[in-house]
Amino acid sequence: QFKLIVENPEKPVAPGLQVKAFVEYYPDRPENLQDKLLLLVDDDVVDIPLLGLIPYCSLEIESEIDFGEVIAGNKVISKEISIANHGSSSGAFEISYDGVVLLNITPANGVVKPKSKRTIKVDICTDVPGIIKEAMKVELEGRGCTEVWVKAVVVERVLKVLGASCGKVLKCIDFGPVYFGTSKTEQISLYNKSPENMDWVAVLEDNAIGGEMGTDLQRSTDAVLHDLSLKNRDVDVSNLILCTPNQGTLQPYEKCLVTLCFSPEKFKGDIEVSDSSLKQDYVLFLRFETVGNRDGYLQGPDDAATATTRTHPHHVDLALTGSGLPVMVTFNPGPEINFMDCYLGEQTQVPCTLKNESESLPVTFSFRKAAHFNISPEKGKIPKRSAKAVMISFVPRQIGTFKMTQIVDIIGTGLDKNNLQDLKIISFHQLHLSLTGVCKSKRKKILFTVNPGLTPVISNATGQFVADGTEECTGRAPVAVQCTDTVPVAILKSTQTQIHTHRINRDCKEDALIAFPNDRAASLRPSEWDKKYRTIFTKTERYNYIDPEFAYTAHERQLIAEHRKYYVDFISTLRQRRLEKDVDSQFYLYDDPVNIGIKPAEGLKSPTISITDLPMEKQQLKAPPLNDDCLLTSRKLAMITSNSTNEGTWSWLSPEPSSAQEKEDCSLTLTHKQLHQIFIGPSTIDFGDVCVYSTTTKELHIINNLLFHIWVEIEIEIAELQETSPLSQVVPPLTKTHVPIVFETITLGIFKKSFTYKINNQHLGHVLVVANAVPIELELSARELILNPVPGCLAETEFRATVRVNNPRNHPAGFSWKPVTTDRKTAFSIQPARGTVEAYSDLECEVVWHPGFNSPEAGEFILCVRRGNTIKLKCFAKVTI
Repeated sequence: QFKLIVENPEKPVAPGLQVKAFVEYYPDRPENLQDKLLLLVDDDVVDIPLLGLIPYCSLEIESEIDFGEVIAGNKVISKEISIANHGSSSGAFEISYDGVVLLNITPANGVVKPKSKRTIKVDICTDVPGIIKEAMKVELEGRGCTEVWVKAVVVERVLKVLGASCGKVLKCIDFGPVYFGTSKTEQISLYNKSPENMDWVAVLEDNAIGGEMGTDLQRSTDAVLHDLSLKNRDVDVSNLILCTPNQGTLQPYEKCLVTLCFSPEKFKGDIEVSDSSLKQDYVLFLRFETVGNRDGYLQGPDDAATATTRTHPHHVDLALTGSGLPVMVTFNPGPEINFMDCYLGEQTQVPCTLKNESESLPVTFSFRKAAHFNISPEKGKIPKRSAKAVMISFVPRQIGTFKMTQIVDIIGTGLDKNNLQDLKIISFHQLHLSLTGVCKSKRKKILFTVNPGLTPVISNATGQFVADGTEECTGRAPVAVQCTDTVPVAILKSTQTQIHTHRINRDCKEDALIAFPNDRAASLRPSEWDKKYRTIFTKTERYNYIDPEFAYTAHERQLIAEHRKYYVDFISTLRQRRLEKDVDSQFYLYDDPVNIGIKPAEGLKSPTISITDLPMEKQQLKAPPLNDDCLLTSRKLAMITSNSTNEGTWSWLSPEPSSAQEKEDCSLTLTHKQLHQIFIGPSTIDFGDVCVYSTTTKELHIINNLLFHIWVEIEIEIAELQETSPLSQVVPPLTKTHVPIVFETITLGIFKKSFTYKINNQHLGHVLVVANAVPIELELSARELILNPVPGCLAETEFRATVRVNNPRNHPAGFSWKPVTTDRKTAFSIQPARGTVEAYSDLECEVVWHPGFNSPEAGEFILCVRRGNTIKLKCFAKVTI
């Protein structure tokens, strides 16, 4: 097989030159050869070995496929492994698997070209938690059989509620007693004990078994039942519990701090309950669940989309307990307090006792400022079942009767609307006291003394006597009272008489300021320059001297006037702006298409409309929108889902957004709470046993409980589901629809694959499709049939019996009867000899035995099913003489 091609040189080879020789190898059989080539160089012999190897393949495959930790999410996941060929010829491989866990291996056999790799895709289904450790047998050409281990750990989604400080698992949080109108917060930690991201949302169970809302659990059963009959139990509990945040995404093994706030409100029923000390206990359940698991809302006969709730497979419940208490503070005396009459400058006091009758909580009070009344202390804290003494003083600052309402603020902690995670100090309750006091005037004894010549600033008309009203009062503290009233010394009312008035000044009525005769010294002081003074009797204009050192100049007086005018205008502008703002706020409050900025009940009458005026083609949105700050409740979810499902099912919708409103709605990025109100399911569509070459349909339900459109796109690359249509739909608000999932297969065995869908081209989801492809099969009601003669019939008559052919599959089955031939001719016949049995139905076949001289009493038939099984039927004729 070796051939040497060379021309030996006749002369010696000079230095630097070379001689080429070619060795050709022509194998004629599949085996490796070995030889040698002798090279003679002068006196030396060089052996050159020759090896002839046939082409071969060298296949190599990895020994393990490790998926790691994955979530049991009813999803088919894939991993790739490669088979490398390091040889010089192509090599074949074949993979077989006979384990318990289903593995889709693509391709299961093939050829790997030389110096290349072939990728093998291995799928596993994560529908059942557990540890997967299975072996695949791989037959490699040239290497024999080897094993490849497939490993995975399938775990459940685990969401735990831990204490924020202790880190232990929490089952219940007790807020304890809390006053109505106040709030109390507790912090917890949500822990994602899973290897994948988890989108979660909080749902408040307001219709759970064992929940209590506003019931005093310490009272007797009869009293509680009586209160239940008086009260309206439709309470919106989303205002009682606030969860911040109430939705989010947790990374693998991440913790998130969540603040829970309990804000009890006093229960108000249709009939007011006179018991002011009514206690209200609350027992609620808060459920933290993962977004996307919605099978609990899609159940019913024939997979109908009925809106009911059931136990969620991936959630954690947290019980919340707390009590709402009213403020029970009494005043003694009170609430009306009357003070003794007193004089100006005096004060009277009334001791008062504030008693906190609550057995659970202390109370913090604060008295507001009230004119003519003082309270000591103004602020304080009263422990539970305790009292505090408060002194209320009546200190009048003017004469008269005073009736004041003293407001007492009860201080507590409440929610801050700007920061829902923090609490602020608020006045959540007010008490009112009615305070009444009378201040009388006291007569003063005025003593007159002779003026020694020095005229004071205040004197009488003649300047002879001075009234000295300074004296000690009889109150607790001495008060100096200065009397400025004119004493009855100058009896003549000079401003109202014209006896001594000069005739020139008789008509001067505008100058009514009269000066005393002895005010010459006072005129030296700065006075008002625009006022004129006249004498007391003749009313002659007095000379009024203005000292330039003390008086304002004309420029200063102008500046003062401008300054005063500036502030007057400024205050007037503020008032005008405030009035305009009130008008604008009232306009914007009623600025809508119905009220058009006009306050209702302002004289306009609403037009009368009839049913014919209402547009019938427009959908009425019955469910109110949910506030982003409020929690989702199971009752609200059930209500909006029932509104959607009761409207009927839409079979065909628009495949893509067309209108401007649809395009705007379908471009929105949905929150976790909004995604939780969209139900697409079931998440696992189980077709059960289906026949090959048959077509089976199941419905994928879509319920849109939002107040805007959504766009759902289904992506299917599975050959068995290619007949599914439509794959894209724009679902209107509060509407339900369905997509028929069509399954067809020609391969026997278990089928498990998943397809994905998108909401608004952003949010992904998946649905698992499970089926067991079985062959077409028919069943017989009996494998042996005995034919008896009919009683009362003549001899040599036919013997008859029937056998039932049942079709338990979903595909019509064609059949034919073939008799088993023997040496003796059969005497049995069967009708119908061929036919078709519809899916899930049966057919009666009649067997007849024809008696004769040489008729055999036994026979056999073979039931041959087209593309299916075969069954033997033995028949016996029971002949009696």
